[in-house]
Parts: sequence; C-alpha cells; structure tokens
Amino acid sequence: MSEHARPPEDSRRRVILSDKPLSSTAKKVLRPSGPQDDTRRTVLLDRDGTINVEKNYLTDPAQLELLPGATEGLRSLQAAGCVLVVVTNQSAVGRGYMGIERLDEINSCFTALLAAEGVRLDGIYACPHAPWDGCGCRKPLPGLVKRAESGLGFQAASAIIIGDNHSDIELGRNVRAKTILVRTGHGREVEAQGTASPDFIADDLREAADLVLSGITQGVPSPSTPHAVPDRAQPS
Repeated sequence: MSEHARPPEDSRRRVILSDKPLSSTAKKVLRPSGPQDDTRRTVLLDRDGTINVEKNYLTDPAQLELLPGATEGLRSLQAAGCVLVVVTNQSAVGRGYMGIERLDEINSCFTALLAAEGVRLDGIYACPHAPWDGCGCRKPLPGLVKRAESGLGFQAASAIIIGDNHSDIELGRNVRAKTILVRTGHGREVEAQGTASPDFIADDLREAADLVLSGITQGVPSPSTPHAVPDRAQPS
C-alpha cells in the first residue's frame, strides 16, 4: 500500500473513536521525566529499520526482531552514559491496522527484548497518526523531539539522530541535531537516491555508536551548512 493510501473509512473511524485519543500516545516515557545531566549526550533513535528489522507496518509483537549489531551499539552508548530515546512514526494506528493498546503492547515487548540484552531506554515517543491527519508529531516535523526535549530536559541541537529514512535526516535538520544514516532498513535505498544529506553514514547501529563515541560527531558543521558526508572505506 502506498504511503498516503487511506484505509477503508470504517477502520479509520474505529481509531478515531477509540477510548484513548490518538494524541494521548504520542508520548510514552519509560522512566520518570526530569532534567538530565548536561554532560550526557542524547541519542534519538528510529525504531523500525534502525533497531528492529523493518516489517512494513509492524502490528504484532511477534514481528519484533532486533537487527544484528543493534544491541551492541546501544549497550556501548549506554555504557558511555548516553541518554537513549526512541522517536518513531507508527501510522499503522492512524491507518486502522491496529489500535493504540496494541502499539503500547508492542512497545512494551520491544523494551523487554532490549532489557534482556542489557539495554534500558530512557523513553519512547511515538506518533500514531496517519500522514493525512495533519499532526505536528509525525517525523520529520519536530513535535516528538520537542516533547522528548521537554520531558527529559536535553537540548535537541546537542543531540544526535540515528535512523534509516529520509524523515529521520530531515528531522535532524528541523531541530538542528547531528544525523547518522544507517544502511539497515531503508538506509541503503535512501543513500542510493542521494536525496538525504546526513552528517554521517554507518553500516549499522553498532558502527553508528562507534562514530558517536569516537567524538567525531562533535566536530561536524551546523546542519544548515553544506558539507560532505564522511563514509568508511569499502574493500576494493
């Protein structure tokens, strides 16, 4: 189904008339909110295609499958004291493919999978709206990041955004954060199209974590300034 194709009207109505309004799940914090230590680097991560295998409208917890290298990268960032926050578009809710309660169930199972691997997220912020709903929280709009910024007390311009899609890179531009495109999920296709301008490109989340921890991301020019995208050398 195309990105902007509408589901049948009756399925959309079921979502709109749900016991919980869509906006109530645009923010899901896993730890008590409050100011964070300014010295801790905040890393904002996409979910599907970056941490979890891309499944095209994941609607069942059984579909969760962590990408190779994802937990290693997250553990490295966590050990270095980084704040780890997931920001994710989940339009399957707004399209009527699943309800809000199922999204909560999936996110709970997702955090449990990560916890079993020694990773604890500081928060998950999810937009459940469809593209035509006109919300301000669907990436690349900055609503999710602004809510995370308010709830967790970091500055978005000092954060790093890691993702596999155009919307993740554009989100970084919109909030003036540094960006890393990973070649998992849709990442290789996005890279080949040449229409996104990430600050860095990494093969996977493990390599993206290495870039963050190397300190190289601290020296990238402002997102408003054109610059080349560093890339690791490939074998000949």
